[in-house]
Amino acid sequence: MATVMEFTSPAAEFPLGSVFESLPGATVELERLIPAETLIIPYFWVRGVDVEDVEASFETHSGVSNIRLVDSVEDEYLMRAEWDSEYFGILSALAKANVVVLSGIGTKNEWRFEVRGESSEAMAEFREYCQKNDIEIAITAVHAMLPIQGEGYELTETQREALVLAYERGYFNSPREASLEEIAQELGITQQSLSSRLRRGHRRLIAATLSSSS
Repeated sequence: MATVMEFTSPAAEFPLGSVFESLPGATVELERLIPAETLIIPYFWVRGVDVEDVEASFETHSGVSNIRLVDSVEDEYLMRAEWDSEYFGILSALAKANVVVLSGIGTKNEWRFEVRGESSEAMAEFREYCQKNDIEIAITAVHAMLPIQGEGYELTETQREALVLAYERGYFNSPREASLEEIAQELGITQQSLSSRLRRGHRRLIAATLSSSS
């Protein structure tokens, strides 16, 4: 059964965390992870910075190359980075265990990840890799993917909780009866984490019910 794990890691543990040294007010959110035989390519969004500072703020890191600006939407900037296969870090651990990143959000304080493995063995392989290579992570939750009302699609417990609470509080009404900040406070998470859970929950529901490619 597919398993979801949530964990945190120090800001400096992840190479993209170098941005917080020069831009402490920035937030970085991973968009997707593409593992390949020779390199790992993550796409990520940067918020809370000026466009002139984005590329210059990411320092060269061992195993990292070609960090560049791909696109921008208002005050959010989509970046692309490449890691070679010799880099020992969280991305390598995820790729080697074939574990998918559902959410990865970094601030100057820490990184918060939500990842999915197709089996408990994949999660065990990921944890073992981190231990052997002294990659510091703190696991905060582990749970199974849940089918919703017997349909052929799944949400994580945290995605379902966020979607249901937002619906019950009137977040999707027009005009809205609750703000993102209020719902995040009720759940005890950041607005960025809540936004990520809602977006990924919407994506999974749409893929299962409306998209012809599902």
